[in-house]
Amino acid sequence: MNKFYIFLFTTLLLVVTACGNTPLLTSVTVDPETISPRPGEKNRATKIGYSLSRPAHVSIYLQDGAGKYVLRENQSRAAGDFQILFGGSVDNRTLNDGAYQVVVTAQDANGVYEEKTATLNIINADTSLPELQNFTVFPQEFTPNQDGLDDRVIIRYYLTKPARVTVYLTDGNSGKGHPQKYPIDEKKETTLLTEDKLSEIGPHEYDYDAGIDRGAPPPPDGNYTIIAEAVDANGNTVTERAPLTIKNGGTPRAAIIGSAGDFSPTVVPLGETLYFTVTVKNVGTVPIRTKGPEPGFTYTTNQNYSVVEQFEEPGIWRLGVDSEGNSIGRQYPYRWQLGMNNELTRVEREGKTIYYLMPGQVVRISGGIKIIDKPPKVDPFYWFGLVQEQVRIVEDHVEPTRITVDF
Repeated sequence: MNKFYIFLFTTLLLVVTACGNTPLLTSVTVDPETISPRPGEKNRATKIGYSLSRPAHVSIYLQDGAGKYVLRENQSRAAGDFQILFGGSVDNRTLNDGAYQVVVTAQDANGVYEEKTATLNIINADTSLPELQNFTVFPQEFTPNQDGLDDRVIIRYYLTKPARVTVYLTDGNSGKGHPQKYPIDEKKETTLLTEDKLSEIGPHEYDYDAGIDRGAPPPPDGNYTIIAEAVDANGNTVTERAPLTIKNGGTPRAAIIGSAGDFSPTVVPLGETLYFTVTVKNVGTVPIRTKGPEPGFTYTTNQNYSVVEQFEEPGIWRLGVDSEGNSIGRQYPYRWQLGMNNELTRVEREGKTIYYLMPGQVVRISGGIKIIDKPPKVDPFYWFGLVQEQVRIVEDHVEPTRITVDF
């Protein structure tokens, strides 16, 4: 029995000794030995290969008189053959022309350390950076709520060489795990690409709405950074940053509530006035901007909101009235402010008073239309609508009522 254990121990010792004497790092190759990291060149990259006889931790770096350039550091590898493709760039910068020593090191679990080297020459390298000149973000305080004021952010830059450009909004980490990223797309009319699908040299512009135009909720209110990253064909990378604050963000929502609305009388002699009352509520989480005329105003049938100098404005909300056979040429020609001035929240901006219907607020709107023109039929339908100007008809054909015009 003792002889058996002595034999087993001796055999294992011979195996371990044999493994320890076998070279850990059996080869290192660089093919080709000369590269030109530049678009259009035949040898833009090289393959660095190495072989391990047993598992080890591997590091690979380049070295010249100016310093050390790490490609891989202390990475675990099994036994076998390995290869990496190197295009001349380290840490997002193309290395300068010159002769470099490629160094591959390996260390196994027993502490055996080996190192092998090879030579790499870099010539005619494109080291110029894809600059994002005159990078601007305006405005830097942003209120994505479709009120027509500071609802969009314009991002501009001049790209100095073809590159793949990525622009996004990020909140940083904030101690909550991975940072949130919100992609920002370039305007189609400035998106010009090369054959390699890189952005072309020249001016570029982005129109950021935080997703509101697509009906998506904007990022939460807070402080953000807009980041633009440009990467050329060699991996040269440039990053630009600008701060952006989002506040009062959200999708505006309002509704005609209760019994919708009421027209009276239902028989109106020509030359007399049709009256109405409607109740509207801000059912969203952001203020809704509105404008006159105030409730109580009476139109004549040959007028519209422009005639009374209450012109359309992007994002404005108003209650509208339309009718069958409308010949004025626009939807809801008769429009009223969502509430009286003294009911609404006033904001002074650049010398102008702006009125808002606040979240949860309910207002009752009344008004009149004096019928002085004969309608196309004796008993046309009239109805209500909730209009967000130059955005959408929020509620259409509400409470259609047949009104007899006596003439």
